[in-house]
Amino acid sequence: MIDEIRIRDLGVITQATLPLDPGFNVVTGETGAGKTMVITALGLLLGSRSDAGSVRMGAKAAAAESVVRVPAQGSVAQRVLEAGAELENEVDGFADLTLVRTVNADGRSRAHVGGRTAPVGVLGEIGSSLVAVHGQSDQLRLRSAAAQREALDKFAGDSLRDVLRGYQGDFRRWKEASTELEALKRDSRERLREAESLQQALEEIDGVDPQPGEDEALKAVAIRLGNTEELREAAANAHQRLVAGEFPDASDATSLVEEARRHLELASEHDPELGEASRRLAETGIILTDIAADLASYTASLDGDGPGRLAEVDARRAELSTLIRKYAPSIDEVLEWSAKARSRLEELSDDGSRIEKLEHELEQLHAGLVEQAAQITGIRADAARELESRVTAELAALAMPDASLHVQLSSAQDLTVHGQDDIALALAPHSGTAPRPLGKGASGGELSRVMLAIEVVLAEVDPVPTFVFDEVDAGVGGKAAVEIGRRLAMLAQHVQVIVVTHLPQVAAFADRHVRVIKTSSGGNDGVTASDVVTLDRAARVKELARMLAGQEDSASARAHAEELLEDAASFAGAPVPARP
Repeated sequence: MIDEIRIRDLGVITQATLPLDPGFNVVTGETGAGKTMVITALGLLLGSRSDAGSVRMGAKAAAAESVVRVPAQGSVAQRVLEAGAELENEVDGFADLTLVRTVNADGRSRAHVGGRTAPVGVLGEIGSSLVAVHGQSDQLRLRSAAAQREALDKFAGDSLRDVLRGYQGDFRRWKEASTELEALKRDSRERLREAESLQQALEEIDGVDPQPGEDEALKAVAIRLGNTEELREAAANAHQRLVAGEFPDASDATSLVEEARRHLELASEHDPELGEASRRLAETGIILTDIAADLASYTASLDGDGPGRLAEVDARRAELSTLIRKYAPSIDEVLEWSAKARSRLEELSDDGSRIEKLEHELEQLHAGLVEQAAQITGIRADAARELESRVTAELAALAMPDASLHVQLSSAQDLTVHGQDDIALALAPHSGTAPRPLGKGASGGELSRVMLAIEVVLAEVDPVPTFVFDEVDAGVGGKAAVEIGRRLAMLAQHVQVIVVTHLPQVAAFADRHVRVIKTSSGGNDGVTASDVVTLDRAARVKELARMLAGQEDSASARAHAEELLEDAASFAGAPVPARP
């Protein structure tokens, strides 16, 4: 719901604030006073294209601003947060959203949503969920075939919604399975070539049978075998210095350590501290003996690695290098690749059975979808007849007694996510004429009344928070005008309604009456300005009298205005205000 609209330097309006009621709001004023600027301001706030010509003469820029109450957890609030904007004054689940649009004199425009600069397109996205505009030349709501289908489906209610939900779940699975099957068949040759390539690769890897870490282990062995003599000499020299062996008179580490231990052991009876040192030397001797044994064993192993062993290692490393060059940087990664390749090969090898399963699933899904689509069509057809009847009855009361609405259902060539129906709303403006799509074959005023009739019927099931009607009463008067006012009041029981009108019979039904007043600067520049005021009861009587007779102070016109207000209040079920 729109709380208020603020306008600055737009057309003939210098600066004005329109406080709006949650119900029925009407905007009136003399011809040329600037009533359409209210609609222009709303259009700017809804993302319409800007026009430098709408900027007041002499002003640098025009601006339109509105404060809108939106559900704090709804889709609009979510879109606002995605745009990096903010909501304010959250109370009882609703919050304030500020929308601003400025248009410079050179035609450039800027948009602000919730205090943050935003693309104009964001205003359009948000506005489409908040406001439906029906103007003389621009019927925004229900303009597209998708919007017309959605309106009919909501009118059909829960019976259609439940069936459609199940249908759409099956439809999505049907499309997924169809895409998969198509890909399997389309890519069968490529998949066959891929399977053959994977099979050859796996056979090569399995033939080599690499082991985890084998490439690094063999690299170490090759380095050792390539330096056997140097390693043998180093081990032998170290062993000789640990254990003299066949040269018992030579000094070696183990003999020296043992001799030192004996000297300490002999003297340890005089000082226990030397006994501890003797024990540690004994341990050192044991360690040296173990190292000497290991070196002897190592030297013996080198003697067992002849030239043939190095050739074997080099040959094995060559096999592993071939795998590494083809498949991955290391043997461990080759093994990882082969595991994935084996899984992929199993998948490719199962193409035949997978195709068979998908074809069977698709056959069952399609049969079920056709059956559900027929059920959906039947529900829509019943809803369409009801919608036609109710809207046509509304049209008769809106001075279009021979007009009728037709909801045309035709079978689409293919199943869609919404069923198998093409839906179009059409109007037969006169008896005996063929129905034509909305917007064709009807004047702007007639089309506004058609949209009003549709909105009144749809209001309980498909409400938009705010509806705007510009000159919905064009070309009518008398009793038909009263009926238009009644239906606008009926619509306002469910949503906020803003109407620009020149008929007092319509204006009398409003909950809030706003007048656009044309003033003059009083100079010789010929500049005209307009202001906006909210009318109280006495001012409403005066304005209605002007609209009725062109004479604000005419006693008969004022009496007629009082009568209109009383009749309207009586229709609304509200107490009739006392005459001043």
